[in-house]
Amino acid sequence: MAIVDLAELLADLSVRLDPERYVWSSVAAVPDGWDPVATVVESEGTTVVLREDDALALGLAHEFRSARITLEVHSSLEAVGLTAAFARALADAGVSANVVAGFHHDHIFVPWDRREDALAALERLEAQARG
Repeated sequence: MAIVDLAELLADLSVRLDPERYVWSSVAAVPDGWDPVATVVESEGTTVVLREDDALALGLAHEFRSARITLEVHSSLEAVGLTAAFARALADAGVSANVVAGFHHDHIFVPWDRREDALAALERLEAQARG
């Protein structure tokens, strides 16, 4: 069941660093056979987030080499304050973050070379919430 309570969410973040490297690109549409982990349709085009190896194989122009950190806690889409809390922890560590909320989990994309710093900041946030 999805959790709404902020204190409970923070105490149970259970962060997981994905070993894959991801990149971002803008395309007119997502062709059949592509396997992006996220898509966002905007008036200027469709943003795709996909594994860097896939982007290179497709010859796709891309930017923002990033790591994906998943918060394994099952957060409610109506929970208040979770994004603000982890964004503050990452900002305090000087790490930029791009967030994609799925039905079950939040996925935070951070610069690839700052992934360990981001992971440590989120683990500290969880530890502080546990007291």
